[in-house]
Amino acid sequence: MEIIPAIDIIGGKCVRLTQGDYGQKKEYADNPLEIAKKFEGAGIRRLHLVDLDGAKAKTIVNRSVLEKITTNTSLKVDFGGGVQSDETIKMAFDAGASQVTGGSIAIKNSALFESWLKSFGSERIILGADAKDRKVAISGWEETTEADVIEFIKNYHAKGVKYVICTDVAKDGLLQGPSVDLYKEILQEIPEIQLIASGGVSEVKDLEELQKIGVYGTIVGKAYYEGRITLEQLAEFVN
Repeated sequence: MEIIPAIDIIGGKCVRLTQGDYGQKKEYADNPLEIAKKFEGAGIRRLHLVDLDGAKAKTIVNRSVLEKITTNTSLKVDFGGGVQSDETIKMAFDAGASQVTGGSIAIKNSALFESWLKSFGSERIILGADAKDRKVAISGWEETTEADVIEFIKNYHAKGVKYVICTDVAKDGLLQGPSVDLYKEILQEIPEIQLIASGGVSEVKDLEELQKIGVYGTIVGKAYYEGRITLEQLAEFVN
């Protein structure tokens, strides 16, 4: 299982939100590059970088942070937040992103998202499937759609999506454990999907449980920043 630490950016700083609420923001570091280098030093290969300013502005805002990390580390960065057009996805890849995650865009402009899949290939485009009571949540989780999350993933898997990041909004930032049952169901319905679990990880036991059910990767955020999981413990999951 890939361990994929998350760095969320507001104003160039590393922060975490609780359940996607910008009003519940906690700053952890002024220098995201330093944090990224710590992950790299522990043998971690991947990073989930989210431009929260960009998600709000609907265009990339913290391009310089992405560029610093991709230029100064060997981490494979999957980037999300504000990627809403051909221009912004090109900007993300030009700044060194290995992959780009599209969530809201996959609901609001499926033709554009599908064109990215064709242009860049399934190795470089990740589907963001955030769920609130099993319905797809978009626009920084401020909007819940009527789309069932499993049907949504199935539909895009049939169109060539290989990687999916699934966050259960109800779990995110609360350190109460991940949505294991939902992930099990997704993997039963779509066994070929490379599922990346996100939200709710609070201790090593959660990581072990997710590894057991066969997720491809797990995003770790608040649990690391709050000291509940150490870098050494994360390193033990790295092959």
